[in-house]
Amino acid sequence: MFLPLLLVLACGDAPEPATGDAPEAAARSRTLTLAAYTTPREAYGTSILPAFAAHWKEQTGETVRFEESYQGSGAQARAVKEGFKADVVALSLDPDVKVLEDAGLITHDWRSGHGAGMVTRSLAVIAVRPGNPKDIRDWTDLARPDVEVLTPNVRTSGGAMWNVLAIWGAGMRGHAGVAAGDEAGATGLLRGVLSRVSVMDKGARESIVNFEKGVGDTAITYENEVLVARALGREMDYVVPPSTILIENPVAVVDVYAKQNGNEDLAQAFVAFLHTPAAQKAYAEHGLRPVDESLTPAGLPTPQDLFTIGDLGGWDAVRAKVFDKGGVYDQAVPNPG
Repeated sequence: MFLPLLLVLACGDAPEPATGDAPEAAARSRTLTLAAYTTPREAYGTSILPAFAAHWKEQTGETVRFEESYQGSGAQARAVKEGFKADVVALSLDPDVKVLEDAGLITHDWRSGHGAGMVTRSLAVIAVRPGNPKDIRDWTDLARPDVEVLTPNVRTSGGAMWNVLAIWGAGMRGHAGVAAGDEAGATGLLRGVLSRVSVMDKGARESIVNFEKGVGDTAITYENEVLVARALGREMDYVVPPSTILIENPVAVVDVYAKQNGNEDLAQAFVAFLHTPAAQKAYAEHGLRPVDESLTPAGLPTPQDLFTIGDLGGWDAVRAKVFDKGGVYDQAVPNPG
């Protein structure tokens, strides 16, 4: 059984030495374990977790400490399924949460809450070198023989699945040189792009880090990965293709583990906090698009055709059509497996 590396973050005041009654002393501090995909690492670690700890301390007098784990969304879901006892998961896409539902670890209707269970949004975009020297404008440009592309592996990364759907969906909707509804043409578009991929990392963050190191001419990635890199002083531009997908990211309490850890109330309060203006603003400050659209930063680009997973038929249909064995992805990727 693989368990991910944990980062431990202490938030709030350090607990006082235990004196008197042991249960009373123990109640002064609890640890919440967060299992997340790689992209929002800075948003959680530097902003949201400390803010929630301060909020919880003010409300209850209790100190919250965090154990954080970040890896590709698919790999993270498998780790939790196999025994990594996270209280809360923040993953890239709905099907990775469904893995935990199907395993009986999430027992409530996590989609019934605010935002239908989604807590952040982003766009699938193309990161390019400063000044866009390859003159990349659309998905079709990524299939050119002079362009080297980075994108993560769909078997471990939710971001990679979003990237594939952005390209294939654009073709299916009549963009990027493909007639609307031309499945063969959309699959051919995807095949052309994937033929130019030189590195498939495990997660979106690893992919963009490789790009920062000088690997490749372009990287298909979340918009916020580029914005985070820029905020850190990295020289990087990005192109929003005329047609691309709206990425929607879920958060859920892992009921079974939260109960075992004695953290049901804490986990539920944390997920609720993620929808507050304070948390949504923090996401926006780290390049993500908040689900509270009133807090979306001004100046972010708007694609000509921004579509959703629902426009492609929903996750059940898309997984069967695109990602199941022998599906669109296997038909398009060199050496599938």
